[in-house]
Amino acid sequence: MSRRSPLTALGALLVFVFLYAPIAVVIVYSFNAARYGTEWQGFTVDWYLRLIDNDAAIAAAINTIELACTSTFFSVLLGSVLGYGMSRYEFPFKRIFHHVLHVPVFIPDIVMAVALLLFFSVLRKWLAGFELGMITMTLAHITFQIPFVAIVVRARMADCDPQLEEAAADLGAGPWLTFRHVTLPLMLPGAVAGGLLAFTLSLDDFVVSFFTSGAGSTTLPILIYSSVKRGITPDINALATLIVLVSALTVVTVAWMRGRTEVKN
Repeated sequence: MSRRSPLTALGALLVFVFLYAPIAVVIVYSFNAARYGTEWQGFTVDWYLRLIDNDAAIAAAINTIELACTSTFFSVLLGSVLGYGMSRYEFPFKRIFHHVLHVPVFIPDIVMAVALLLFFSVLRKWLAGFELGMITMTLAHITFQIPFVAIVVRARMADCDPQLEEAAADLGAGPWLTFRHVTLPLMLPGAVAGGLLAFTLSLDDFVVSFFTSGAGSTTLPILIYSSVKRGITPDINALATLIVLVSALTVVTVAWMRGRTEVKN
């Protein structure tokens, strides 16, 4: 049995403190009674209660959830088909396409945002009435979410024996029955995990949303950015804490589902 070094444990603890201390500060100061500054003046939940009466925050929250749900739905559909096709079928330049699929994952957000903005600007010249707003933001989010879903689904299907689908066909099941009773149950954990990952990415995204947004399409990250320019106040901390909470719950759900999948396998 290997012995754990105290120095290694200390190093791991310092890394965790370095990663999560800023988040902890935001959460703690969201309960600070002081309106301005960092001086602690008592515990309060008034900043969370005031968010209920904040029309701008409510509208931004609705836009954020609508954007995340819509983009996640379509990215899961398209990404699952893409991931399954890459894991089960051979086609020309498949190896090259495999590497190209990772480009949106590693490309800087600012580059992706500028490219999408330029693309939508070209569309505005060709399509009458096409303006920046929720539609362009949704299309932009679907664009960068699809590779994440496809990669997760492809990894999932790579661990599944294709002979199971062949056996179903040999037993007389048609393409639809094979997909419904064999392929879909095998793919579902990967699709759900990819969807939750895509939902988290959409929920937290600022750069792409900022560049492709229009009038009436402000999301929570954009609202927080515009508010921070006037100074950091506890209501901003409360709003950021809620976003962190939802993101953390989503990540925990993804990890839990992956753990269950590994146990079953």
